[in-house]
Amino acid sequence: MKQKFNVITSTCVPLPLENVDTDQIIPARFLKATDKEGFGENLFRDWRYNDDGTPKKDFVLNDPKYGGVVLVAGKNFGSGSSREHAAWAIAGYGFRVVISSFFADIHKNNELNNFVLPVVVSDSFLKELFNSIYADPGTEVEVDLPQQTVTNKTTGRSERFEINGYKKLCLMNGLDDIDYLLQNKDKIEAWERLNK
Repeated sequence: MKQKFNVITSTCVPLPLENVDTDQIIPARFLKATDKEGFGENLFRDWRYNDDGTPKKDFVLNDPKYGGVVLVAGKNFGSGSSREHAAWAIAGYGFRVVISSFFADIHKNNELNNFVLPVVVSDSFLKELFNSIYADPGTEVEVDLPQQTVTNKTTGRSERFEINGYKKLCLMNGLDDIDYLLQNKDKIEAWERLNK
C-alpha cells in the first residue's frame, strides 16, 4: 500500500451519505484478521452485497458508471469506533483519496497512516462536486498534494485543503513512521551520543 503521492487526477465514486461510521465501512465480523490483505473486498460489505453474497445492483460500488481512485463521501465520514481496519478496507479497495466536508479525527489519521489522503472541503464544494458527478460520471478531480489543492475539472473550481506537514512529507515520499525514523537513524544516534 505504500506509494508516493504527488498529483492524482481521477474520476470519482459518489457516496453522499452522512455519518458513515467505521462499522458500515468494514463490519465488525471482519476484524479478526491482523493482516491488511483482503479487506478491500469487504468494503461496505452490508451495503454492497446481499446475504447470499450477490452484489446489490443499486449500491454505487456495483454501478459500472462510477469508478476511479477517489471516493467522494458525505459529511462526518469515518465516525464511530477507532478501528484501523476501516482505512485498510478503503486502501485495499484501491481508493487513494477520500473527499468529504468532515472526517472523524481518528479515522482521518488512520487513512493518512495507510496512504489514503483525506481531503476536507467546504459543504458548497462538496455539493457542487456531487452535482457534477451525477450529471457526468466521467467528471474528474485533480488532487495536488504539493500545492494542497483539489479541483473539480468540470467546473474549474478549486479549494485548498489542510494537511499536517509531517504526514504530507511521508505521503509524498512513500514513507510510513518506521521508514521516516530509519531515514533519520544517524541523526537520532548522533543526538543520543550528545545527550548521554
